Amino acid sequence: MTQYAQRRVSPEAPFQHRNLPLLLLQARERVIAHFRPALNAAGVTEQQWRIVRALLELGPLEPRQIVVLCAISSPSLAGVLARMEDVGLVTRTRLDHDQRRLQVSLTARSRALARRLAPQIDAIYAGIEARMGHGFTQEFYRTLDQLIASLDEGEGDDGSVDGHKTSPGAAAAAPD
Repeated sequence: MTQYAQRRVSPEAPFQHRNLPLLLLQARERVIAHFRPALNAAGVTEQQWRIVRALLELGPLEPRQIVVLCAISSPSLAGVLARMEDVGLVTRTRLDHDQRRLQVSLTARSRALARRLAPQIDAIYAGIEARMGHGFTQEFYRTLDQLIASLDEGEGDDGSVDGHKTSPGAAAAAPD
């Protein structure tokens, strides 16, 4: 149990629910801590790895799609993609039918990086699953997928949720 879960809630606290955004951030930090050494040793940042994984799984994407899928703000993504292109991990090409739009693709170098890292990454996942149990892990994936899908149902075409503008970076800055 986390320190947060063990704490008694102050009678002055006006909230009826536990702080879900904070709990998710704490869980994320504990999970990524297992992957960080492998990523650091490979010379890739967490943001770069999220992009590589997304492109491996989904193929070439536009930056606006990467922003949403990888939870990276648009201004940050521009710099991350520029650095990734500089070191040969991605290419950015203009779309034939609309020269204003870009498509980001993996390079042979980033695919080789993923193949090199795959055994380590899979071993880390196996270690987490061994600790938590296969059933829990599979149910947790389903629960997260369901949470994401059900919360996405309320989003408008303009990125608003229930009339309020949101962005990938807004979740981190949202009030708790």
